Amino acid sequence: MGTTTISSITCPTCGHTRQEEMPTDAWQFYYECKNCQAVLRPLDGDCCVFCSYADTLCPPKQMEAMSSAEIPTN
Repeated sequence: MGTTTISSITCPTCGHTRQEEMPTDAWQFYYECKNCQAVLRPLDGDCCVFCSYADTLCPPKQMEAMSSAEIPTN
């Protein structure tokens, strides 16, 4: 199973939701809402705006979660 690169990000200021493509090899620190032009920044403890305001973790965090998942042994 691969990573998801399309996510719906929701502006906490105006509630506008938009599907965006997430970068696969970097964290996105800023995002400008296409509706109200608010500039979103990650919440404390989050690596990027997608982990803070989107419905899907960013690809680097998805890959981190997949690599740390326990693999059953026989």
